[in-house]
Parts: sequence; structure tokens; C-alpha cells
Amino acid sequence: MTDYTSEEQRIVAYLRDSVSRGEQYFRAKNIAEAIGLSAKQVGSRLPQLAEKSDEMDIEKWGRARSTTWRVELS
Repeated sequence: MTDYTSEEQRIVAYLRDSVSRGEQYFRAKNIAEAIGLSAKQVGSRLPQLAEKSDEMDIEKWGRARSTTWRVELS
């Protein structure tokens, strides 16, 4: 089991719940609004979570005005 900081735990829990409801694409800004963090806090942790997480695949998907992340449960 991977050790997460409290902020990472909040992000992972949000992503796990959202993916289980059928969502796949996320922006840091939207995640941040939902869990009470700043977009910068979320955006800086998503690449780290992509490396650390065994339970989900987090992949940088596209960049328009902001980076979109594609998430799937492993």
C-alpha cells in the first residue's frame, strides 16, 4: 500500500469516487474546488500521484487552457 500525504489522500479519494461514477477526465481546478484545495496544490501533486499510485492510472492527457488528466482504476 502506498503512503499518501493527507492532501494526496483527499485527491485520490475524490478521483476514485469520480471514476467509479464514470468520469475519466479531470482538471486540477475542478478537483481543487471539490475538495477545498488550491488548483496549484492539486496540479503539483497529480504528476507525483501518477508515479506513486498502484490503484489508478493517472496520465497527462491534453493541454488547452489547462492540463487535462485522464484517470482509470487499475
